[in-house]
Amino acid sequence: MVKLTDLAKVFTKLGLIGFGGPAAHIAMMHKEVVEKRQWMSEAHFLHLLSVTNLIPGPNSTELAIHIGYDKKGWKGLLVAGLCFILPAVIITGIFAYFYKSYGHLPEVQPFIYGIQAGIIAVILGAIFPLVQKTLKEWFSILLCVLIIIAVLTGINELLVLLASGLLWLFYKNRNQKGISNILPVSLSIPLEISSINQQLFWSFLKIGSILYGSGYVLFAFLNTELVDKGLLTQKQLMDAIAVGQFTPGPVFSSVSFIGYQINGISGMLISTLAIFLPSFLFVGLIQPLLKWVEKNKLFKHFLEGLNIASIGLIIAITITMAKNTLIHWQPILIFVITLFVVFAFKKINSAIVVLGSAVLGYLLYLLF
Repeated sequence: MVKLTDLAKVFTKLGLIGFGGPAAHIAMMHKEVVEKRQWMSEAHFLHLLSVTNLIPGPNSTELAIHIGYDKKGWKGLLVAGLCFILPAVIITGIFAYFYKSYGHLPEVQPFIYGIQAGIIAVILGAIFPLVQKTLKEWFSILLCVLIIIAVLTGINELLVLLASGLLWLFYKNRNQKGISNILPVSLSIPLEISSINQQLFWSFLKIGSILYGSGYVLFAFLNTELVDKGLLTQKQLMDAIAVGQFTPGPVFSSVSFIGYQINGISGMLISTLAIFLPSFLFVGLIQPLLKWVEKNKLFKHFLEGLNIASIGLIIAITITMAKNTLIHWQPILIFVITLFVVFAFKKINSAIVVLGSAVLGYLLYLLF
């Protein structure tokens, strides 16, 4: 029996150590929820992940909310979601205060140096069991490879997900007739603006309601919604991106930093509420349908295709991260050492791995 306090402990911990973006967060959740605590089966975790990929918003945050709802209903939804989000928001708020007060960010590059390389190893260690359990048939392997290629060549992630689900559905039912159409939910809120906080609220609510795929797509929306309208400078946006990279938890917490720069504490709170609110609502509305989904054969096969796509997406993101990070011998060395630790000591806490890679990165950065 999972208690609310159990959910609070797990997701507060993940909110504090969740460096590396959505792929890393999902990998850490899998380790905590499926492998370590056995709160749910591998298949059910992948179903939740697949449904998460179908609705707008930050994927890893919505997965946390899904897990909370699955275990303890609406109370679990709120506890898991808030505990995962709030640590990042608080840490980001501290950075936002110093940035606005002193005009620059603290020196964190030495630690990022190691964290980025270590996170890649953490993701690989966590995704390996998923690959073993999901890619069992030749067509699933082929489909996963095609997904990785598609994502790396810039094809829209939502199109890749839907195509994978439909291809797997056709493959599993190639001798039968009748296929269900499944359309993603989207929402746009075109309301008039009359003040800074109202503008922040409706801008971020709209983004949170319609943004698909990786949280990093957020920054393209921010450029259009805020920089082009003169509410934020290009430098402030770049610094907000940096904050999102070196703080744990959801990348969307960068919005807290931006809200503070534009209108202080109230701007920060309004912006944070607006960007995450749609995720809670979408998950709360779609969760009751999951039991029906899992019993429906056609929909189940569609979700299996999405499971394959989810793995492909994580692998593709990891390849991109590696290409951008492992470009010198120091991060390569950190990656190799961390990868050995992850596979040799499978029960080691992710927080220790992340902290160790950060310290190693700091030492190598200073020495070389």
